Amino acid sequence: MKKKKAPKYLQETVRLQDGHGWSAREGCKVFVADRGAVRFDYPRKWIVRPDPDSIKFHDRKPPDDDCVIGVSYLRIPPIDWTGLPLSRLIEEAIQGDERRIVAWDPFVTARRFDLELAWRQGHFVDAREQRAALTRICLARRKTVQSLLTMDFWESDLERFSPVWDLVLETLELDEPIADPSIGPRIM
Repeated sequence: MKKKKAPKYLQETVRLQDGHGWSAREGCKVFVADRGAVRFDYPRKWIVRPDPDSIKFHDRKPPDDDCVIGVSYLRIPPIDWTGLPLSRLIEEAIQGDERRIVAWDPFVTARRFDLELAWRQGHFVDAREQRAALTRICLARRKTVQSLLTMDFWESDLERFSPVWDLVLETLELDEPIADPSIGPRIM
């Protein structure tokens, strides 16, 4: 089998102008992909690394990390998606999970104006560590962007990492184009 070649990512540091519109919650940084396709806050000390199919956020430098969040997105046609609920898409996606998920919690769904999201938590035993772990999978959709967010962590760290998941979902914005990153999120 041919190894998948990692796509090239451009990480750009932009000097912000006075009075810029960027802000993050205390102790956090702002992540923005593709000039506003995806945006959310994440803990300031977390490590960000590109992966072949997503961007990963680690609580510590791998392999010593206890939690990893992955985010990817795709552009979708601007049509009425109400006939294809996100929970159904998640249900289909988790069928292909190679881990032995022993149980799935009920779906959590939310709507903020025209952003909709659905997520679910699964329980499994990590094959390498033989340790109870949790996985979360979320699909979010708005206008012409659909984003997949995942989070894997040890079950014993539920209280520590649930607030991080909540932070990401509460600050998640999709399809908010940004004309000039140096002045911040001003709608184009």
